[in-house]
Amino acid sequence: MGVSTSAPEKGVAVITVDFPPVNALPVRGWHDLAAAVRAAGADPDVRCVVLTAAGRGFNAGVDIKEMQRSDGHDALIGANHGCYEAFAAVYDCQVPVVAAVHGFCLGGGIGLVGNADAIVAADDAVFGLPELDRGALGAATHLARLVPQHLMRTLYYTSRTVTAEELHRHGSVWQVVPRERLDAAALELAREIAAKDGYLIRLAKAAINGIDPVDVRRSYRFEQGFTFEANLSGVADRVRDTFGTNQEQHS
Repeated sequence: MGVSTSAPEKGVAVITVDFPPVNALPVRGWHDLAAAVRAAGADPDVRCVVLTAAGRGFNAGVDIKEMQRSDGHDALIGANHGCYEAFAAVYDCQVPVVAAVHGFCLGGGIGLVGNADAIVAADDAVFGLPELDRGALGAATHLARLVPQHLMRTLYYTSRTVTAEELHRHGSVWQVVPRERLDAAALELAREIAAKDGYLIRLAKAAINGIDPVDVRRSYRFEQGFTFEANLSGVADRVRDTFGTNQEQHS
């Protein structure tokens, strides 16, 4: 349980997230993930990172129950800081990051895969931002990197999900494979990337980040301000307390 790093073959680091039952990460989990991604990227022997998860799904966002158990705004502030650090760690990782996604990829999961360099998905994977159903706002910055603008807005306002195959048609998912093939497919792509010169692949990552039209760190931080406003107004608690009563509860 937690965040672990393995090295299945030369040049590739695999970071696995495991927070049963649904990989809804507590505050500490987000920071541990950020630290693991940064450490892997800083390792001169690593040329590609694979980000994967154990259990039922890739990521169900923040641990809402942790937030509900906490008085005041400490858990909210911690979750926002943790998500910011984890998303930025993926984006700023010195080497390319391949996200291997199965099951559900929701909320904070979108922040992770939206900042990854490539996505390989199982055919059971679904992606979405149920933030409005959870009394939160955020990660539209990252959803906008996966789908066209008007689709992003519709998905955001409705809290609907899209399948891996739909994202594949939009060009944001590299490959869709049967669930049992996911790990091997992600490793195959990572292996191909890791075959490049280590110094040159780091230059390539920095160069591509440098020409991004949107500053994802600043954009996401702007969104987070509205999450604070929703909480201070009381509407976030009102919506969050009803989460899961009329829909499948993911965390």
